[in-house]
Amino acid sequence: MAPAKPMMHLAQFLVHGPTYHSLGMWRHPKTDYQAMPWDRPELYQHIAKVCERGLFDMVFFADLNYIADTFRGSLEPALRYATQAPEHDPIPLLSYLGAVTKHIGLAATFSVSHHHPFYAARMWATLDHLTSGRAGWNVVTSINRNQDANYGHPRADADERYDRAHEFIEVCRKLWASWDDDAVVMDRANAVFADASKVRRIEHEGRFFKSRGPLNVVRSPQNGPAILQAGTTGKGREFAAKYADGIFAIQPRAEDARLYFEDIKARIADIGRDPDDCKILFGLQPIIGESEAHARELQAEHNALVPVDGGMAILSAHLDLDLAKLPPDALMINRTEPELQRLKTRYRTPEGRPMTVSEVATRHGQSVGLPQFTGTAKSVTDQMEAFIDTVGGDGFMLSPIFTPGAIEQFVDLIVPELQRRGRFRKAYAGKTQRDLLRQAV
Repeated sequence: MAPAKPMMHLAQFLVHGPTYHSLGMWRHPKTDYQAMPWDRPELYQHIAKVCERGLFDMVFFADLNYIADTFRGSLEPALRYATQAPEHDPIPLLSYLGAVTKHIGLAATFSVSHHHPFYAARMWATLDHLTSGRAGWNVVTSINRNQDANYGHPRADADERYDRAHEFIEVCRKLWASWDDDAVVMDRANAVFADASKVRRIEHEGRFFKSRGPLNVVRSPQNGPAILQAGTTGKGREFAAKYADGIFAIQPRAEDARLYFEDIKARIADIGRDPDDCKILFGLQPIIGESEAHARELQAEHNALVPVDGGMAILSAHLDLDLAKLPPDALMINRTEPELQRLKTRYRTPEGRPMTVSEVATRHGQSVGLPQFTGTAKSVTDQMEAFIDTVGGDGFMLSPIFTPGAIEQFVDLIVPELQRRGRFRKAYAGKTQRDLLRQAV
């Protein structure tokens, strides 16, 4: 008997703004921000409930604390094309979503580059309590100079950013552990709320931070949130291997995804962690039609909504390099600028053809490098299976081309197909975000 194929984990990518990975999203004829405005919590509560109905591991909010002026030195392109701008703070939304869901994980991005770990530890422990252990923190170090400028911080190099991030998480861990599980006794007869012998100062003094502690939040259900990460550089992969419960990865081609998957899992094993304790979710933009031809029409309709300059603006921001300074017909993969090396796997078509600067930028505006799996519900599921079976990977982070509607379509059509094939859970098991990620679905 052939061994059973691995089950998939699913998560939903979101942004507290009008565009996610697709710059065409806010213009799409099926997007209805009048009925469900993007700046109101009702849209995200609806999405979270749909994803919970679909038994997803989590909803996951990205976050950027800037409006980029990288392309042509102006804010105008970012504002004109809504290149992940405006973008409201997703952290307050997690409590809104926790109030209307019971099982699904609730994750958001929060940068370690412009805050103190005591604040982060307190906030995330509180959110973990408010969501009954379903909080997830996507840890980022923020490489864009616009964000540094907003906080008045000088730009740090990659080594220093990640050295600081390591210490940041270690301080948070100490703070989360500063209360024992049984520190709160609530002995009314003897007037003892908490046993002081089970609450400790941490007395941390390091290269970047000092913190006396203890935290003034009792130990949370997960002892702090589940840790998520999306690093692509060597330093980012090292950080993810050490701390992450889940990783969001963007690899347009299955062959590159397999190399990334194998590298991360090997790094995790090398430091003594169980590789199954960190799930790698690859980005995917599903486009589902009634027939193959209809799906290709929907793909063409969506992709045509993204202007080249919009793609140039968002890719310039993500690279922190003004692409207006490069020849638009130059092959991106041949460029030697240091800023371009981090995203090299996104510079080829799915078939492997090297793309020009303008081609890469246009595709980036359409999906930020996520592969578009296009077809009927059956064929999209086939593509998902083929990708995971090539990669050996754990699952997908999904990104819609319009909202509301596209996420509902996936839950109603693809999830049942995955379940019929024995590739996806039929019920939740466990109570916390970390439980869901570690569940052999």
